[in-house]
Amino acid sequence: MNSKDFTGRGVVVTGAGSGIGRATAVAFAERGADVVVADLDTEGAARTVSEIEALGGKGVAVVGDLSEQTVVDEVVTTALGAFGHIDVLVNNAGIMDSMSAAADVGDAEWDRVIRINLTAPFLLTRAVLPHMLEAGRGSLVFTASEAALRGSAAGAAYTVSKHGIVGLVKSLAITYRDKGIRANAIAPGGTLTGMRPELDPAAPGPAALGAYMGNIGRVSEPAEQAAALVFLASDAASNISGVVLPVDNGWSAV
Repeated sequence: MNSKDFTGRGVVVTGAGSGIGRATAVAFAERGADVVVADLDTEGAARTVSEIEALGGKGVAVVGDLSEQTVVDEVVTTALGAFGHIDVLVNNAGIMDSMSAAADVGDAEWDRVIRINLTAPFLLTRAVLPHMLEAGRGSLVFTASEAALRGSAAGAAYTVSKHGIVGLVKSLAITYRDKGIRANAIAPGGTLTGMRPELDPAAPGPAALGAYMGNIGRVSEPAEQAAALVFLASDAASNISGVVLPVDNGWSAV
């Protein structure tokens, strides 16, 4: 890809205050994009904006819970006000579950994981689609998970939420294929981020899943996941839509 192949394009990256999201926001800025940095963490979002500005790019932070419609509306309004258009949406923000087995998942854990991992990306996607449809183009990219490809990489709530992302991606891809809008996802394997499950190793979920976790292979850097997200959003992937790309050092092939 050209080093500045996103020049003049407006990009929204969620969960951009750390980890894969931060690496992705910076990678887009390096390629000329203007970036809205959306995150719950005020300090993390500010650090990412500072990194973007240090590159000579334009970054704007929006802080809040993206499962709330008012925050979603603020993200869209901010992007349009700052850049005039939204060309790329990266739905990356997410949380891990406690790897609980289905019989052990409490209502609070289920609701929180589904709300943040699945409902929030849907709300933001729904909000940006009218603007992409008016422009006749756009790229929607999601961070799914190895857990979206199998049942042995996380607990029930997280696994269901990421399988839901795959369904959303495929629905978007087919619905808007003739409207200039593409939808794709990556499925990261183990990655060096701050997202860690809080779990009891002796609980039924972790005990059952532990037997399958030894095949994880090399743990990736956030920049490796970011590179795949940027590629899927780029013109180099202009005929790619409805794809869930494993970025997992072959874990999904085991």
